[in-house]
Amino acid sequence: MTNTLPAQKQDGEEQPNRPDLTLDPGIPPEELERLTEDIVAALKTVFDPEIPVDIYELGLIYKVAVGENRAVDIEMTLTAPGCPVAGEMPKWVEDAVSAVNGVSGVNVSMVFEPAWDQSRMSDEAKVALDMW
Repeated sequence: MTNTLPAQKQDGEEQPNRPDLTLDPGIPPEELERLTEDIVAALKTVFDPEIPVDIYELGLIYKVAVGENRAVDIEMTLTAPGCPVAGEMPKWVEDAVSAVNGVSGVNVSMVFEPAWDQSRMSDEAKVALDMW
């Protein structure tokens, strides 16, 4: 059985660029917090080669699910379906998250609904891209 946490909120507003997290309650809270932080840190090491911002801050990660056996399922998208690294980026994400201590496996699924748009970017990404 898992608990689903909504996208992170700030001042009562949902932050659309943060993925939904599905976390198994069988994992001790301290371990779950560490895993979550380490997975996010790993995701932040993956960049779209055409955009100098990591995929997490771009809002390309839609969902992260951590199961009881510490297997991680990730749903992600691309800035555009015809992205030249569409075939490579899921493997980059898999490799980055697989390196997190305690993760037993990673499955990355590419989704295109809802379609990505610039509203999914974090404030950090907007600053980096001078999109104010």
